[in-house]
Amino acid sequence: MPRNKVRFGIVGCGVISPLHAKGIAACSDAELVAVADVDPERRQAFAAEYGAARTFADYEEMMREAEIDAVSICVPSGMHADVTLAAAKYGKHVLCEKPLDIRPDRMTEMISACRAADVRLGAVYQRRVSPVAIALKRALEAGAFGRLVLCDAYLKYHRSQAYYDSAGWRGTWAVDGGGALMNQGVHGVDMVQWLGDGIRRVFGRTAALVRNIEVEDTAVAVVEYMNGAFGVIEGATSVYPERPSHFEIHGERGTVVFDDNGVIEWTFADDAAQGLKPESGAAAANGHQLFVADMVEAILDHRDPLVSGEEARKAVDIILAIYESQRTGREIVLGSAGA
Repeated sequence: MPRNKVRFGIVGCGVISPLHAKGIAACSDAELVAVADVDPERRQAFAAEYGAARTFADYEEMMREAEIDAVSICVPSGMHADVTLAAAKYGKHVLCEKPLDIRPDRMTEMISACRAADVRLGAVYQRRVSPVAIALKRALEAGAFGRLVLCDAYLKYHRSQAYYDSAGWRGTWAVDGGGALMNQGVHGVDMVQWLGDGIRRVFGRTAALVRNIEVEDTAVAVVEYMNGAFGVIEGATSVYPERPSHFEIHGERGTVVFDDNGVIEWTFADDAAQGLKPESGAAAANGHQLFVADMVEAILDHRDPLVSGEEARKAVDIILAIYESQRTGREIVLGSAGA
């Protein structure tokens, strides 16, 4: 017997929303029914391009009136909690773009509301489904590295002043929630914390060295993982030219270095671990498609999605701790940050 399709509404028709629309279209158990955006021309054009039957200026009206089961949240970061809480109120499942939100209390509200309403809350961290990340996680879980000693992320992007000036919310604490780390670097922070099984302590420095913005365009942090390993996180939107996101994982019995283009080094003392090296590159071109498909399966099977709300908040909590370290000049133990 065929299963009913999961009907989606998309909130926000900006830069990232086409990836959600394409992911929904590629999933045989999903369909795009409605979109919501405050800009009438943008929402009408988006709906026409991706086949949504209904459009709304107000996302709550969409949740009330459109026959949808789930929403993809594609609005600025500081609005994620508001849309999620509305979705929970109307019994809609949520697939949220990164970051989950920009404040810890709001993330707690989102998670609690969705749990109470028995709706799924998932977030998109597509780096986790890259072939390199999957193979590397398996190698770590198999103990191929021996003791993990260093786990580093170098996240060096270029964003011009014109980029920040292009929308009033960009580069603001109130809506963007941060800069190079919170907006561009959050995927890389999630990657290393996931590979290293969580971060315990951070000591960081952040500043706007080049751009005229409230938040940071340059950041560096020394971190300690839960397992005792150390690491460095560097994030920037101030460099030229932009560099591929670069990761280095070192253990007593193995090293893996990779970037957006694929594996640079995969060296292990154990021949079996050496044979785990993936054939394809680092980037998952269909990352959003995989996350949409997983969300659909989570809804139909009544399980948590690949990256639940609880899991999605971890990278944000780490970034907020780095900001707190900058403000206070001291090391922050995760769970003690007042960001």
